[in-house]
Amino acid sequence: MGLPTLKGGIHLYEGKELSEDKPVVMLQSKGEMVFPLSQHIGAPAKPLVAAGDHVLVGQKIGEMDGVISACVISSVSGTVKAIEPRMIANGTMIMSIIIENDETYQTIESFGIKRDPKTLSKEEIRNIIKEAGIVGLGGAGFPTYVKLSPRDDAKIDTVIVNGAECEPYLTSDYRLMIEEPEKIIKGLQIMLQLFEHARGVISIEDNKPKAIEKLQELAKDEPRITILPIKTKYPQGWERTLINNVTGRKINSDMLPAEAGCIVNNVGTVISIYNAVAENTPLIRRIITVTGDAIQNPQNYCVRIGTSYQQLVEASGGYKTEPKKLISGGPMMGQAMAHTDIPVTKVSSALVAMAEDETAGNPAAACIRCGRCVRVCPGRLVPQKMVLAAANSDAERFFKLNGMECCECGSCSYICPARIPLTETFIKTHQSITIKKENKREAKR
Repeated sequence: MGLPTLKGGIHLYEGKELSEDKPVVMLQSKGEMVFPLSQHIGAPAKPLVAAGDHVLVGQKIGEMDGVISACVISSVSGTVKAIEPRMIANGTMIMSIIIENDETYQTIESFGIKRDPKTLSKEEIRNIIKEAGIVGLGGAGFPTYVKLSPRDDAKIDTVIVNGAECEPYLTSDYRLMIEEPEKIIKGLQIMLQLFEHARGVISIEDNKPKAIEKLQELAKDEPRITILPIKTKYPQGWERTLINNVTGRKINSDMLPAEAGCIVNNVGTVISIYNAVAENTPLIRRIITVTGDAIQNPQNYCVRIGTSYQQLVEASGGYKTEPKKLISGGPMMGQAMAHTDIPVTKVSSALVAMAEDETAGNPAAACIRCGRCVRVCPGRLVPQKMVLAAANSDAERFFKLNGMECCECGSCSYICPARIPLTETFIKTHQSITIKKENKREAKR
């Protein structure tokens, strides 16, 4: 019997060899820092500071506004210059707190004080995670304290740590598993304190044998923790795929993982939980992979949230050649950027600079009905029919085709010989349908 895997999916050029053996380098930020008040799923945070205020490292500068929201914490000390709209990676303008970094990195009084997680109650642990501003670092940005607060703790029987990192080029999670595996185990132990009846499973693609070996060694005397190697295939790190691989259960877009008895968190999120609970350090840093064939020296950096992407480029020696495409995140699910004057946020994972843009100058042709998109779809959908419904603004047909189950992984667009922008169309359709739902909900209030 082979390793667990998903149906469909694709095997991609990984590009990980550019940075996977590059240990994480601490990058000190300088100059202006930008803290968007929306770095997460849910309502934007409310500013707690004003222009002219002096702030410290670890100080809460944005308060969560609603149940689904997240705090924003300053990663530097300095003076608030303004609160104004700034562009983030997806091109939208978000109200942001602008701080001039004084480069002294003075911290709040309680910052970094160690404590024993075993002495804390469930309520205390969840509140620490909430106040630390932790969100899902795998890209979605869902507030972690909400995910760790299901209606019934007793019904959670599996806590999954996502170590797949199936996106090409990205190696930040791999470096965390190599360099800080103890924190992953301890962070998982903290989560298991919240769910007494649960087992912990760390799921890692088999193209990361060193990470698997390290974590297996650390977990060998942990009866509640298992390391599960899975087959290397994209998009193996999809939450639904992981749940199915680990438990055999299936969920859909109308369900939360908790309804299937599962909690799923990325390895970076798990380390952030450990840092907050055991070391009183809120989410103020991210591990970022800077890579691509246009980058002079690909590298992994530990960088303060709010730092400009341009500083990452400069730290990597600039460009070997002028990039034709800049991507925040991976090439499959990341976002193309017009420039690097954009801040690193909680959900940033990589900067990929490509010497060529393979999609440029290649207009879409007519569908040849080859069925490749159907074969690779991990959701077992029919993209060629979905895109027709979406193009005709036929939401009812799109629903009947289970279009809302699409995970926007990009596999169909990648494999399409006609270069039809399938995933792009589905993303826009999802957004349109979601906005209409929200408008109807607001109208009924």
